[in-house]
Amino acid sequence: MKIVKTTSNTLKLTAISVAVAMLLSGCNGDSGKDGIDGVDGMDGADGSNGAPGLPQGQFFIANNGESNSGTVSLVDQNANTLNTLTTGANEGIVYTQTGSLVQAGDSDTPLLRTLCSLSSRTSGMYSTNTDTDISGANTGLTNPKGIAFANKTGIIFAADFTGMRISIFGSQAAGDVAPLAEIVTAAQPWDVAFDEEADRLFVALTDGTIAVYDDVIASEFAPTVTRTIVPSDSDGNQISVNAHGIVYEPMSDRLVVSDVGDAAVADDGQLFVLASAATADGATVPTRTISGVSTVLGNPVDIALTGSTLRVAEKSNDAILVFTNIFSGESGDIAPDLVTSTSKPESIAELTDVEMQMDASDNGLSTMPIKGISVTSNPGTAGDTTGGVMHYSATLSSELASFDSTISIESATYTAVGDGYITFDDTATSTGGILVVNRLKTTRDDGMYNTSYDHEISGDSTGLVAPKGIDVSSNDNLIFVADIDATAPGVRIFSTCAAGNVAPLLSLTAFNGASPWDVDYDAATDQAFLALTNGTVAVFEDVVRKLNSGMDTIDGEDRLITPAMSGTAVTAPTNIHGIDYDAQSDSLVISDVGSAADATDGKLYVIPGAGNASGLTDMSVSISGPLSLLGNPVDLMLSNGHVYVAEKSNNAVLRFDNILNQASGDMAPSYSVSFTAPESVSVLLNQ
Repeated sequence: MKIVKTTSNTLKLTAISVAVAMLLSGCNGDSGKDGIDGVDGMDGADGSNGAPGLPQGQFFIANNGESNSGTVSLVDQNANTLNTLTTGANEGIVYTQTGSLVQAGDSDTPLLRTLCSLSSRTSGMYSTNTDTDISGANTGLTNPKGIAFANKTGIIFAADFTGMRISIFGSQAAGDVAPLAEIVTAAQPWDVAFDEEADRLFVALTDGTIAVYDDVIASEFAPTVTRTIVPSDSDGNQISVNAHGIVYEPMSDRLVVSDVGDAAVADDGQLFVLASAATADGATVPTRTISGVSTVLGNPVDIALTGSTLRVAEKSNDAILVFTNIFSGESGDIAPDLVTSTSKPESIAELTDVEMQMDASDNGLSTMPIKGISVTSNPGTAGDTTGGVMHYSATLSSELASFDSTISIESATYTAVGDGYITFDDTATSTGGILVVNRLKTTRDDGMYNTSYDHEISGDSTGLVAPKGIDVSSNDNLIFVADIDATAPGVRIFSTCAAGNVAPLLSLTAFNGASPWDVDYDAATDQAFLALTNGTVAVFEDVVRKLNSGMDTIDGEDRLITPAMSGTAVTAPTNIHGIDYDAQSDSLVISDVGSAADATDGKLYVIPGAGNASGLTDMSVSISGPLSLLGNPVDLMLSNGHVYVAEKSNNAVLRFDNILNQASGDMAPSYSVSFTAPESVSVLLNQ
């Protein structure tokens, strides 16, 4: 979420965060960061009533009192409440780079809950259609407390207190599923911190020690305890009692740990700063220890670090405490720089900026490095490649990775962080759905669908019967699915966090019952382009705006584009399948399979001025003929000016370079690779 800093109390929000104004009303400016060891941070807001001028920022506080359990407060840098979310969970929280809030809960059923896309939603309440849970007997969860989130790999680490273990799940796991792994701890854990670059996990144990695990992911979640850090005095005597909150600062390799001491005593809390955390072992003298009556530390159950400013959720004394320059200064009975009254805070996390994310289908002309090309295989008869997702180099010269979805699939697309969304349909049962695969773009080579990582969206409520093409808007956390169901064709739109048998958030239905084979949503113009099997393109405008206004169905397109040459519509048979709109050039690239029984009559079209086109619209490029190898081009995607094509009938993936400036006619592809029954192509951006 990008919130622009102002010099007044009036909010100024970027386009990406307009939708969040209702939810996060009252937010201030950008989160400034103090420097380490006294380096000055950004200028803070003026203090009031003796409070320091802290850099502006927003923070989430998980509440866990008798009257406020199950809520999360959004507060400013001085812990003044701006809004309250109803999450239904009560323990540790983290805020992810995609703008979602992940929270543990143990007040009722033990769970890990994800509230999706707080940066673009208009409701602050948990919703089964938008959000997701990990809960149930198979999860093994008993009392999950603190959690950590690995953004690159999409892994959740949860400290299960009474279970005496760290439970590990993929971020796209949902429902009653087994964990990927469990790391048994020597004492009851309360919180975790993960250094993803070093693949190192720090665990705060309630016997006062810190367990350190190296090569956690590299060891396939089976590390040994390589070190145990014991905060001690200069004589080697342990001074820690009951570690709870833990944060790691990788730039300086330092840990900050909070210790609640005796949970029944409201003045024996401590804070420790531990240097050389990556290599520390055994008795370790903190570089700074803060404790005593003036500190207001009784039960400091969680901490959050912004630069060198530490915020403490002080539960027994009902306060949020702020210690600036936590790494500098003397040890002892140090008063906090700010104390703000807050009822029973349990956990605290900073609300950080969510950057604008580019999806591959929106990268038409920009010259960007790409990681590769994703291709799905969908042979008519089940075989070795059925359900396969392969990644190829940009020139189609080498295979880079493979994945087995384990079932017959259709099309695949990817979010900016690398999660894969794959449509499937079962003609025998007339049911369809979406496989949601955790970090398919980056970390699942030689893997297969696994409910400890992944989940699916399917069931009667979804309306998915025969889904084909799929697209995603990472900034809106939405997926768009084209379904050619004979009785109710249309595009169904779901939250990227949706799981199980959930209804779509919005459905798009073309006039006259036309069936969409593919869909491309353009976030820049808020338009959805539907490739219709009757040879036309339906355009729906203001799609997300209408969704956010409360609409759940849009019947009938705003415009209908009919591809033409010299004012005459393309002659039958015409059957549009693949589609990609490029806002930079205002061009639409589409594929026409013609007759599905003919392996020679496929075509590629470029339609200029598509952003406002309506009715008969002349194409600027038309490619077909034996040299082109186009027979049934079922999908395509434009990237760096080149178009990649899944040519199903001729078992090939094709690339035509500089497609927008090509002359019409019969031309050979610039690059190609043999591939069994390709059903979809997707460009993998190197983000």
